[in-house]
Amino acid sequence: MNKKRKKNKKAASIFLFLLIVLVSVVAKSLGLFDGETGKSTSADQTIYFPSDKYPETAKHIKDAIAKGASSVCTIDRKGAEENRRQSLAGVATKKNYDRDEWPMAMCAEGGKGADIAYIKPSDNRGAGSWIGNQLDKLPDGTRVEIVVK
Repeated sequence: MNKKRKKNKKAASIFLFLLIVLVSVVAKSLGLFDGETGKSTSADQTIYFPSDKYPETAKHIKDAIAKGASSVCTIDRKGAEENRRQSLAGVATKKNYDRDEWPMAMCAEGGKGADIAYIKPSDNRGAGSWIGNQLDKLPDGTRVEIVVK
């Protein structure tokens, strides 16, 4: 009888493990969470950032996303000033360069922990203007995926 209990317990453990794996795979494939933060990865809209026009900013976005930063920006204009203060705290200015943030300060995902890169002002400000024009008519709370092309 003891052998039968051990066998049933082992089978139940294997079944439970496989069930957890299956639920995790299905949830991830449906985009219910990103596996790291549990944040939704779905977006209301997608914009394609032109790397040919703003190559330094494009590289920074790609590098930051590769390091784990979100490619989705939840528009939060009211939080931009505080996010910028948090993300740039302790990051020294550098002559002839801007400090570029990813995620951007206007994104709810921005702020403390944002990836910072030194970028030439013309590239950074042009990119900021371009993105601003793309997002101008979208209300706060809109989730926008930014894809570098």
